[in-house]
Amino acid sequence: MFTVAALYHFTRFDDPAGLRGPLLAACETAGIKGTLLIAHEGINGTIAGSREGIDAVLAHIRALPGCAALDWKESRAEAMPFGRMKVRLKREIVTMGQPDVDPVAGGTGHYVEPADWNALISAPDVAVIDTRNDYEVQIGTFEGAIDPGTSSFRDFPAWWHENAHRFHNKRIAMFCTGGIRCEKSTNFLLGKGVQEVFHLKGGILKYLEQVPAADSKWQGECFVFDQRVSLGHGLRQGPHVLCHACRRPLAPDDLNRPEYEEGVSCHRCVGEYSDADRARFRERQRQVELSQVRGTAHFGE
Repeated sequence: MFTVAALYHFTRFDDPAGLRGPLLAACETAGIKGTLLIAHEGINGTIAGSREGIDAVLAHIRALPGCAALDWKESRAEAMPFGRMKVRLKREIVTMGQPDVDPVAGGTGHYVEPADWNALISAPDVAVIDTRNDYEVQIGTFEGAIDPGTSSFRDFPAWWHENAHRFHNKRIAMFCTGGIRCEKSTNFLLGKGVQEVFHLKGGILKYLEQVPAADSKWQGECFVFDQRVSLGHGLRQGPHVLCHACRRPLAPDDLNRPEYEEGVSCHRCVGEYSDADRARFRERQRQVELSQVRGTAHFGE
């Protein structure tokens, strides 16, 4: 059994490039795989490995400038959910494209514990907004939540500008997978003059971990960015798989659709790629299948 740790922390890194090498070395020494993003604004990512390995890497991260108060969320996976370890330098640890948004300097919305979330989103004067991408929302969201229909977090500011009038005299409750998008989206709304903004502390993952299914207002599964694809209550792995062409989640019934070809297309992306793209995808899938027969890992997995 592997331990999976999802983490983020906003802090000021003056030299993120200088942190990359030692962090990658710490992960490799501990046998950890996954992806970590580093930017001037902090760190974000998900990693997996042994209990001891995860503890060693978390200790390394907590020793980075301003990261002593690092928080993270853990779950379990029967198989390693990542193929390799990547530490990447980015402009933002979650890309919103709004240079004035700064959760550290400008503050965020009010944190709401999972145990208190149901009462908040049931209030008649509260509008609940899902800040995730449209393909994530399609497999699960909170009862009554508004789906902005965005394909990228970069699209959220434009959606808000077009729809802000809908939320006059409303309190705004926002949520995302682990909480990082809400750090920025609530700061963004505060900067636009919204008075009462709230967000789910620890995100959907913490809610699914702590709130019993019998008491839950969550409907469906939660998309995660690793090979488990989706999680349900108790953070148990869900039934979804990835389309390896477009990286969107597919339910078991979607695999029976005529548009589905493993590694090549699904009903959501069948019209998005050229014949040349699909030929390339078929060759990649052939290499994956050859690797499986040989018992070796394919680099692209």
